[in-house]
Amino acid sequence: MFKQNPRKSHIMRKSISNITVIIICLLSFTTTAQTTSGLKIALSLASPNYVNWIHRADAKAEPIDMGTMTVNQAVKILESCNGLVLTGGEDVFPAYYGKPEELSRCSTNPKRDSLELALIKKALELKIPIVGVCRGQQLLNVSQGGTLIVDIPTDYSKKVVHQMDDYLKCFHNVNTVKGSLLKQVCKVDSGQVTSNHHQAVKKIANAFKVGAYANDGLIESIQWKNPKGKSFLLAVQWHPERMDSLSPLSMPIARRFIQEANLYKFKK
Repeated sequence: MFKQNPRKSHIMRKSISNITVIIICLLSFTTTAQTTSGLKIALSLASPNYVNWIHRADAKAEPIDMGTMTVNQAVKILESCNGLVLTGGEDVFPAYYGKPEELSRCSTNPKRDSLELALIKKALELKIPIVGVCRGQQLLNVSQGGTLIVDIPTDYSKKVVHQMDDYLKCFHNVNTVKGSLLKQVCKVDSGQVTSNHHQAVKKIANAFKVGAYANDGLIESIQWKNPKGKSFLLAVQWHPERMDSLSPLSMPIARRFIQEANLYKFKK
Protein backbone atom coordinates (compact mmCIF):
# COMPACT_ATOMS: atom_id res chain seq x y z
CA MET A 1 0.00 0.00 0.00
CA PHE A 2 1.32 3.45 -0.96
CA LYS A 3 2.31 5.56 2.06
CA GLN A 4 2.23 9.35 1.57
CA ASN A 5 5.12 11.39 2.92
CA PRO A 6 3.63 13.64 5.68
CA ARG A 7 6.08 16.47 4.90
CA LYS A 8 5.25 16.45 1.16
CA SER A 9 1.56 16.31 1.97
CA HIS A 10 1.90 19.39 4.17
CA ILE A 11 3.79 21.26 1.44
CA MET A 12 1.13 20.33 -1.12
CA ARG A 13 -1.71 21.51 1.13
CA LYS A 14 0.14 24.77 1.75
CA SER A 15 0.72 25.28 -2.00
CA ILE A 16 -2.96 24.65 -2.77
CA SER A 17 -3.90 27.11 -0.02
CA ASN A 18 -1.58 29.76 -1.48
CA ILE A 19 -2.97 29.23 -4.99
CA THR A 20 -6.52 29.59 -3.62
CA VAL A 21 -5.61 32.90 -1.97
CA ILE A 22 -4.07 34.17 -5.22
CA ILE A 23 -7.18 33.18 -7.20
CA ILE A 24 -9.44 34.94 -4.69
CA CYS A 25 -7.27 38.07 -4.85
CA LEU A 26 -7.35 38.05 -8.65
CA LEU A 27 -11.12 37.65 -8.68
CA SER A 28 -11.45 40.46 -6.17
CA PHE A 29 -9.21 42.70 -8.29
CA THR A 30 -11.21 41.89 -11.43
CA THR A 31 -14.51 42.64 -9.69
CA THR A 32 -13.16 45.95 -8.34
CA ALA A 33 -11.84 46.94 -11.76
CA GLN A 34 -15.20 46.20 -13.33
CA THR A 35 -17.01 48.40 -10.82
CA THR A 36 -14.58 51.34 -11.06
CA SER A 37 -14.17 51.71 -14.81
CA GLY A 38 -16.29 52.19 -17.90
CA LEU A 39 -18.51 54.82 -16.27
CA LYS A 40 -20.27 57.32 -18.50
CA ILE A 41 -20.59 60.67 -16.76
CA ALA A 42 -22.81 63.33 -18.33
CA LEU A 43 -21.60 66.93 -17.95
CA SER A 44 -24.30 69.50 -18.65
CA LEU A 45 -21.58 71.67 -20.20
CA ALA A 46 -18.05 70.28 -20.21
CA SER A 47 -14.80 72.16 -19.61
CA PRO A 48 -11.26 70.91 -18.87
CA ASN A 49 -11.63 71.63 -15.15
CA TYR A 50 -14.68 69.40 -14.78
CA VAL A 51 -13.22 66.64 -16.94
CA ASN A 52 -9.99 66.68 -14.91
CA TRP A 53 -11.96 66.64 -11.65
CA ILE A 54 -13.85 63.53 -12.72
CA HIS A 55 -10.67 61.86 -14.00
CA ARG A 56 -8.89 62.55 -10.71
CA ALA A 57 -11.59 60.43 -9.09
CA ASP A 58 -11.73 57.79 -11.84
CA ALA A 59 -9.20 57.94 -14.69
CA LYS A 60 -11.27 55.50 -16.76
CA ALA A 61 -14.57 57.38 -16.57
CA GLU A 62 -15.91 58.74 -19.87
CA PRO A 63 -17.16 62.34 -19.57
CA ILE A 64 -19.88 63.20 -22.09
CA ASP A 65 -20.55 66.85 -23.00
CA MET A 66 -24.31 67.36 -23.14
CA GLY A 67 -23.94 71.06 -23.90
CA THR A 68 -23.31 70.39 -27.59
CA MET A 69 -26.55 68.44 -28.05
CA THR A 70 -30.21 69.14 -28.63
CA VAL A 71 -32.58 68.49 -25.73
CA ASN A 72 -33.86 65.27 -27.29
CA GLN A 73 -30.35 63.98 -28.02
CA ALA A 74 -29.10 64.76 -24.52
CA VAL A 75 -32.06 63.16 -22.76
CA LYS A 76 -31.70 60.03 -24.88
CA ILE A 77 -27.96 59.71 -24.24
CA LEU A 78 -28.48 60.31 -20.51
CA GLU A 79 -30.29 56.96 -20.41
CA SER A 80 -26.94 55.23 -20.99
CA CYS A 81 -25.04 57.36 -18.43
CA ASN A 82 -24.23 56.56 -14.80
CA GLY A 83 -24.08 60.06 -13.38
CA LEU A 84 -24.89 63.70 -14.11
CA VAL A 85 -22.79 66.76 -13.20
CA LEU A 86 -24.61 70.08 -13.53
CA THR A 87 -21.79 72.54 -14.09
CA GLY A 88 -21.34 76.26 -13.44
CA GLY A 89 -22.15 79.08 -15.86
CA GLU A 90 -24.74 81.74 -16.63
CA ASP A 91 -27.62 82.91 -14.44
CA VAL A 92 -30.86 80.95 -14.46
CA PHE A 93 -33.60 82.72 -16.43
CA PRO A 94 -35.44 84.61 -13.63
CA ALA A 95 -38.94 83.82 -14.95
CA TYR A 96 -38.35 80.22 -13.83
CA TYR A 97 -38.49 81.40 -10.21
CA GLY A 98 -41.17 84.03 -10.61
CA LYS A 99 -38.98 87.11 -11.20
CA PRO A 100 -39.22 87.92 -14.95
CA GLU A 101 -38.81 91.63 -14.17
CA GLU A 102 -35.25 90.95 -12.98
CA LEU A 103 -33.97 89.91 -16.42
CA SER A 104 -31.94 93.12 -16.85
CA ARG A 105 -29.84 92.20 -13.81
CA CYS A 106 -29.09 88.70 -15.09
CA SER A 107 -26.85 87.18 -17.75
CA THR A 108 -28.85 84.23 -19.04
CA ASN A 109 -28.80 81.40 -21.55
CA PRO A 110 -32.41 80.17 -22.00
CA LYS A 111 -31.34 77.39 -24.37
CA ARG A 112 -29.03 75.97 -21.72
CA ASP A 113 -31.76 76.28 -19.08
CA SER A 114 -34.14 74.22 -21.23
CA LEU A 115 -31.53 71.54 -21.82
CA GLU A 116 -30.50 71.22 -18.19
CA LEU A 117 -34.02 71.28 -16.79
CA ALA A 118 -34.84 68.40 -19.14
CA LEU A 119 -31.70 66.55 -17.95
CA ILE A 120 -32.67 67.07 -14.31
CA LYS A 121 -36.17 65.76 -14.94
CA LYS A 122 -34.85 62.65 -16.71
CA ALA A 123 -32.10 62.03 -14.17
CA LEU A 124 -34.59 62.14 -11.30
CA GLU A 125 -36.91 59.82 -13.21
CA LEU A 126 -34.07 57.32 -13.77
CA LYS A 127 -32.59 57.93 -10.28
CA ILE A 128 -29.20 58.78 -11.77
CA PRO A 129 -26.69 60.24 -9.23
CA ILE A 130 -26.46 64.03 -9.50
CA VAL A 131 -23.85 66.58 -8.44
CA GLY A 132 -24.58 70.28 -8.89
CA VAL A 133 -21.87 72.95 -8.95
CA CYS A 134 -22.57 76.70 -8.57
CA ARG A 135 -25.25 77.33 -11.26
CA GLY A 136 -25.96 73.60 -10.96
CA GLN A 137 -27.07 74.05 -7.35
CA GLN A 138 -29.15 77.08 -8.26
CA LEU A 139 -30.90 75.31 -11.13
CA LEU A 140 -31.62 72.24 -9.01
CA ASN A 141 -33.26 74.47 -6.42
CA VAL A 142 -35.32 76.29 -9.06
CA SER A 143 -36.32 73.01 -10.71
CA GLN A 144 -37.98 71.91 -7.47
CA GLY A 145 -39.77 75.20 -6.77
CA GLY A 146 -37.10 77.21 -4.93
CA THR A 147 -36.02 80.79 -5.65
CA LEU A 148 -32.74 82.70 -6.04
CA ILE A 149 -31.13 85.88 -4.78
CA VAL A 150 -30.75 87.95 -7.95
CA ASP A 151 -27.58 89.79 -6.89
CA ILE A 152 -25.86 89.03 -3.59
CA PRO A 153 -24.04 92.37 -2.99
CA THR A 154 -27.16 94.42 -3.79
CA ASP A 155 -29.94 92.23 -2.39
CA TYR A 156 -28.26 90.27 0.40
CA SER A 157 -24.91 91.26 1.90
CA LYS A 158 -21.34 92.36 1.18
CA LYS A 159 -20.00 90.73 4.34
CA VAL A 160 -18.47 87.85 2.36
CA VAL A 161 -17.05 88.33 -1.13
CA HIS A 162 -18.48 85.57 -3.32
CA GLN A 163 -17.24 86.89 -6.67
CA MET A 164 -14.18 88.76 -7.92
CA ASP A 165 -12.86 89.75 -11.34
CA ASP A 166 -9.99 87.33 -10.74
CA TYR A 167 -12.02 84.36 -9.54
CA LEU A 168 -8.87 82.35 -8.81
CA LYS A 169 -8.25 84.72 -5.88
CA CYS A 170 -11.78 84.53 -4.50
CA PHE A 171 -11.85 82.32 -1.40
CA HIS A 172 -14.13 82.23 1.62
CA ASN A 173 -15.08 79.92 4.44
CA VAL A 174 -18.01 77.49 4.50
CA ASN A 175 -19.45 75.65 7.48
CA THR A 176 -20.99 72.21 7.09
CA VAL A 177 -24.24 71.38 8.88
CA LYS A 178 -24.13 68.65 11.50
CA GLY A 179 -25.62 65.42 10.16
CA SER A 180 -25.58 66.65 6.55
CA LEU A 181 -24.55 64.53 3.59
CA LEU A 182 -21.80 67.04 2.84
CA LYS A 183 -20.28 66.65 6.30
CA GLN A 184 -20.53 62.87 6.01
CA VAL A 185 -18.69 62.99 2.67
CA CYS A 186 -16.07 65.65 3.45
CA LYS A 187 -15.62 64.96 7.18
CA VAL A 188 -14.94 68.58 8.15
CA ASP A 189 -16.79 71.22 10.15
CA SER A 190 -15.53 74.05 7.95
CA GLY A 191 -13.02 74.94 5.27
CA GLN A 192 -12.06 77.36 2.53
CA VAL A 193 -13.50 77.15 -0.96
CA THR A 194 -13.02 79.02 -4.21
CA SER A 195 -16.07 80.94 -5.32
CA ASN A 196 -17.42 82.81 -8.35
CA HIS A 197 -21.11 83.74 -8.25
CA HIS A 198 -23.36 86.75 -7.72
CA GLN A 199 -26.53 84.68 -7.27
CA ALA A 200 -27.45 81.99 -4.75
CA VAL A 201 -30.32 80.03 -3.23
CA LYS A 202 -32.87 82.30 -1.54
CA LYS A 203 -35.91 80.21 -0.65
CA ILE A 204 -34.83 76.59 -0.56
CA ALA A 205 -37.18 74.17 -2.32
CA ASN A 206 -39.33 72.05 0.01
CA ALA A 207 -37.66 68.89 -1.27
CA PHE A 208 -34.22 70.05 -0.09
CA LYS A 209 -32.40 70.95 3.09
CA VAL A 210 -29.20 72.90 3.72
CA GLY A 211 -25.83 71.14 3.93
CA ALA A 212 -23.55 74.15 4.46
CA TYR A 213 -23.56 77.91 5.00
CA ALA A 214 -21.06 80.69 4.34
CA ASN A 215 -20.14 82.99 7.24
CA ASP A 216 -22.75 85.49 6.02
CA GLY A 217 -25.50 82.85 6.26
CA LEU A 218 -25.68 82.23 2.51
CA ILE A 219 -26.68 78.67 1.56
CA GLU A 220 -23.61 76.87 0.19
CA SER A 221 -24.84 73.28 -0.19
CA ILE A 222 -28.16 71.48 -0.57
CA GLN A 223 -29.30 67.86 -0.48
CA TRP A 224 -32.55 65.90 -0.36
CA LYS A 225 -34.61 66.42 2.76
CA ASN A 226 -35.82 62.84 2.39
CA PRO A 227 -33.45 60.88 0.11
CA LYS A 228 -35.24 57.54 0.39
CA GLY A 229 -36.16 56.20 -3.04
CA LYS A 230 -34.49 59.14 -4.86
CA SER A 231 -31.32 59.79 -6.83
CA PHE A 232 -28.11 60.46 -4.93
CA LEU A 233 -27.95 64.27 -4.97
CA LEU A 234 -25.37 66.67 -3.59
CA ALA A 235 -24.97 70.28 -4.72
CA VAL A 236 -22.51 72.98 -3.71
CA GLN A 237 -22.30 76.69 -4.48
CA TRP A 238 -18.50 76.78 -4.75
CA HIS A 239 -16.21 75.30 -7.43
CA PRO A 240 -14.61 72.05 -6.20
CA GLU A 241 -13.31 71.32 -9.72
CA ARG A 242 -10.96 74.32 -9.42
CA MET A 243 -9.61 73.37 -6.00
CA ASP A 244 -6.55 71.48 -4.85
CA SER A 245 -6.92 67.71 -4.72
CA LEU A 246 -5.97 67.75 -1.04
CA SER A 247 -8.91 69.98 -0.11
CA PRO A 248 -11.53 68.03 1.89
CA LEU A 249 -14.21 70.10 0.14
CA SER A 250 -13.19 69.03 -3.37
CA MET A 251 -12.09 65.49 -4.20
CA PRO A 252 -14.18 63.69 -1.54
CA ILE A 253 -17.26 65.00 -3.38
CA ALA A 254 -16.01 63.66 -6.73
CA ARG A 255 -15.01 60.31 -5.22
CA ARG A 256 -18.38 59.83 -3.51
CA PHE A 257 -20.13 60.75 -6.75
CA ILE A 258 -18.08 58.14 -8.63
CA GLN A 259 -18.94 55.54 -5.95
CA GLU A 260 -22.63 56.33 -6.40
CA ALA A 261 -22.27 56.16 -10.18
CA ASN A 262 -20.69 52.72 -9.83
CA LEU A 263 -23.54 51.57 -7.58
CA TYR A 264 -26.05 52.88 -10.10
CA LYS A 265 -24.28 51.07 -12.93
CA PHE A 266 -24.19 47.83 -10.93
CA LYS A 267 -27.90 48.01 -10.07
CA LYS A 268 -28.77 48.94 -13.64
